[in-house]
Amino acid sequence: MNCAPKELAGIVFDCDGTLADTMPLHWLAWNATSRKYDLGFTEERFYALGGVPARDIVRMLAEEQGRSLDPLAIAREKENAYLEFMDHVQPIEPVVEIARTYHGRIPLAVASGGTSDIIDLVLRRLGIRGLFAAVVTSEQVRRQKPAPDIFLEAASRIGVDPGRCRGYEDTELGMQAIRAAGMEAVHVDDVLGGRRLPAA
Repeated sequence: MNCAPKELAGIVFDCDGTLADTMPLHWLAWNATSRKYDLGFTEERFYALGGVPARDIVRMLAEEQGRSLDPLAIAREKENAYLEFMDHVQPIEPVVEIARTYHGRIPLAVASGGTSDIIDLVLRRLGIRGLFAAVVTSEQVRRQKPAPDIFLEAASRIGVDPGRCRGYEDTELGMQAIRAAGMEAVHVDDVLGGRRLPAA
């Protein structure tokens, strides 16, 4: 379901790969961590799983590869590795500009598969935390993308019917979640005019 522009009453943004150009940095952290634990994890699969919490990815890989590992501990280790790259985080300016344009006109929210402490750091690093009336992360919903829960929760927190919201995402799993929530779905590639962000 897509809402007509005149009906638009709220916007929900993914963070990593949508507002912030962090995905290559997350991959560096994932690559180091997965190698340490001898977990097979390709860059292609990493991008395909964009929006899936780290703990769920570790659990998935461990089950597939017959390993007995602590998903929460390894996910924390991966996030700590990512923190080392925080100084390199940059905004995806065309998307951030959309948020700035609508700020104060309609309520805005973030819906991220990341953790609340990391996403808060990223938004503050970019100087945009104040644009968003609500930030919903993976700990705050039971079902993760591509389920609609995180986008529905974000819409609820800004007090807007999902059918009058637009969502911005950079992954297919995220786009599925937005559509399942009944929102208009916009891919970052369309905002960038079809230009992909550089890999590094």
